[in-house]
Amino acid sequence: MSAPRIAHSRLFPRRLHHWLTTVALALLVGFGLTTPVRAAVSDRFVVDGVPVDFVMSPGIPLVDVIVSFDAGSRRDPPGKAGLAALTRTLLTAGTTQHDEQVLSEAFADLATELTGDVDPDRATLSWRTLAKPEIRTAAAALVAEVLSDATFPDAVFAREQARMIAGLRDALTRPEVLAERAFTAAIYRDHPYGQLTTEASLTSLTRDDVVAFFKRHYTRATAQVTIVGALTHDEAAALARTLIAALPSGEALPALPPVPAPASTPQTIVRDHPSEQTHWAIGMAVLSRDDPDYFPLLVGNWILGGGSFSSRLMHEVRERRGYAYSVYSALEPLAQPGPFVIRLQTRGRHADAAREVVAATLARFLAEGPTPEELALAKRALADGFGLRIDSNRKLAAFLSVVGYYRLPPDWLERYPEAVRAVTLEQVHDAFRRRFDPNALVWVRVGGAGDQPNAPSSASNAPPAPDAAATAH
Repeated sequence: MSAPRIAHSRLFPRRLHHWLTTVALALLVGFGLTTPVRAAVSDRFVVDGVPVDFVMSPGIPLVDVIVSFDAGSRRDPPGKAGLAALTRTLLTAGTTQHDEQVLSEAFADLATELTGDVDPDRATLSWRTLAKPEIRTAAAALVAEVLSDATFPDAVFAREQARMIAGLRDALTRPEVLAERAFTAAIYRDHPYGQLTTEASLTSLTRDDVVAFFKRHYTRATAQVTIVGALTHDEAAALARTLIAALPSGEALPALPPVPAPASTPQTIVRDHPSEQTHWAIGMAVLSRDDPDYFPLLVGNWILGGGSFSSRLMHEVRERRGYAYSVYSALEPLAQPGPFVIRLQTRGRHADAAREVVAATLARFLAEGPTPEELALAKRALADGFGLRIDSNRKLAAFLSVVGYYRLPPDWLERYPEAVRAVTLEQVHDAFRRRFDPNALVWVRVGGAGDQPNAPSSASNAPPAPDAAATAH
């Protein structure tokens, strides 16, 4: 069977990069040219009540710093989804000493890159600067000003709120976004991880909401600092102290409720969309950051769907049947169980057949487990290729901030390759059988109406109503 035509997607460059990375990794593994893991044991200490994870990296005269706060989207109040993201966006909108433009120029004058992000668990402020003492100290003082003295101007608040609403409206026309939202809501239901940003929730936000969220969540009690660069221990401690000096002490935030148990029967959610491609998102909540099954599940997922062209899903869905250009599975660990998800897109006429192949492939993997050859390939790829994932200060800081924020052992990164190599066939098979129940899976299907018999030729040009109602079976 010839491969079906796959509509062009904005995700193609990412998939091409993933494919090229996998090919390069295979070549490196095959020729024994993979990079050894850098010394990545964290020097962990506490500065004024804030945990700090530091790795000395003297080879490059730069410093990478990530400040994390328990201020992710899980902390959005009910009905206020989007507040965490808006607050983080507005952090650099000005302080009592510098307006937005002057603040941006001040960072530029110090050759300091300032970025950040919000995920379900945390909000981050990341910055890179020169290790030269007078520059790094001035940069740290400026970042400290942002973290303690943000003013959230009314005009900038209105601008960014409008920008988020416009971005959401656009996102809700895309089938892959609709699938992801429906999947998240289905597996987490009324848990904070399942609260979705809507136009109504964004419209309801006020500047007072942002100020209150900032005061409650950007404190020493919720903070963690990661530093990688050409510094000594004492210099790193002094840098951290400058960063947090003006932060209020704050209070620990309340624990979140447990993630709801999976349903006892499979759930299928169908959303109409005029696209030719059907987007599937299939899975359940499984893996936390400190999960004792972390490494068996990691290795097993690589074999099932995480290993690109070497995975079972790719072989069965794409290579044997030509149903999809890309199909993969992913584990997305969080503080509480994060998603295991299989994602693929296929022509609408192949949607049901592709589902059957995915179900059969997963069922066989759960029943039989991996083969010795699959296990050996997965362990070599994951263990030998890990050094490439932390081969720069910036990459190392990103991984180290995860280790620090989730309070994983300080030597977690250094032990990663050996932990992978120690995984056995029995451990993979046992972990998947215990943790995955085919009857508990959520199956989300969005789109494909434009690739059905007698489909209107103009269907692909008509966007759906935003967040159209789902049909559950």
